[in-house]
Amino acid sequence: MKKILQYVISLAVAAGLLWFVFKDIDLNALWEKIKQADYRWVGLSAILALAAHWSRAYRWVLMLEPLGYKPSVFRTTLAVLVGYLANLVFPRAGEFARCGTLNKLEDIPFEKSFGAVVAERIADVLVLLVLILLNLLLEFDRLSTFFFNFFGNKFKNPVLLAGIGTALVVLVIMAYFTFKHNIDSISKLPLYQKISGFIGGLASGFLSVRNLKNPGVFVFHTVFIWTLYYITTYVLCFALPETANLSPLAALTIFVMGSIGMAAPTQGGIGSYHFLVGSIVVLYGLSEQDGITLATFLHAMQGLFFVVIFGVTAFLLTFILPRKKA
Repeated sequence: MKKILQYVISLAVAAGLLWFVFKDIDLNALWEKIKQADYRWVGLSAILALAAHWSRAYRWVLMLEPLGYKPSVFRTTLAVLVGYLANLVFPRAGEFARCGTLNKLEDIPFEKSFGAVVAERIADVLVLLVLILLNLLLEFDRLSTFFFNFFGNKFKNPVLLAGIGTALVVLVIMAYFTFKHNIDSISKLPLYQKISGFIGGLASGFLSVRNLKNPGVFVFHTVFIWTLYYITTYVLCFALPETANLSPLAALTIFVMGSIGMAAPTQGGIGSYHFLVGSIVVLYGLSEQDGITLATFLHAMQGLFFVVIFGVTAFLLTFILPRKKA
């Protein structure tokens, strides 16, 4: 029942965001623009996306080597693609699906491969944080204007901002001393134990990077994966005439906002991606109609079309390939 409730809430949030995004949009004009796109750029971006998935699979193999396993990169790539497909149905289920698929193909214990996934996800989060900071530094004027307009002019009041900041600091200090004073009773709560165990697992997964045979190769593939993700987004912008002249910095902003939208707890980033990307591109001279068209096109290609085509193909291949002994 808990899982069903989480799924229903996630679906409701996605549906609500989609309604909010498209309520004032001419859907017929949007569809006509997408039909007129130059799909040669789509083909190129598909190749780049597949290369990024292969690189992610290779990085996963690097994480499994210190544990005594050397799976095929091809089969590991299939597991990664199946994981992305699973995320379209159940948010955050992709990690479980890819580890289960690898177990089916290579007989690698689920908990071993999942620990490696946790470690590489930490690396991805760190890269995303770096990209967010870089984007804020390079596009501070535009992004500050966007957030001020989004939250309202009242937040430009320095006195109000100082008051909110002070209140937050006081709340954090009060929470810290309350936690410290009641640590014995709090540590017995199931929620605390779950959070503590989760953080411990993340820490052990992160520290496992030290045991890699080639940590430099791991870092290279981490940077390579996110570079390809960015280029894939930028290349897709060339497919629409209205966005073909967007600058590399504009593409970086779109990519960062899209990554945050995809990380939201909705099926495949549906709704959250459209809302964030469609809102932010207005800062680069696009109309609201063209902004939502671009967001819809990017998500349809990267978040749906590529994932479904690659994922279904990989899923079918898992039934054909024989299982290897770990």
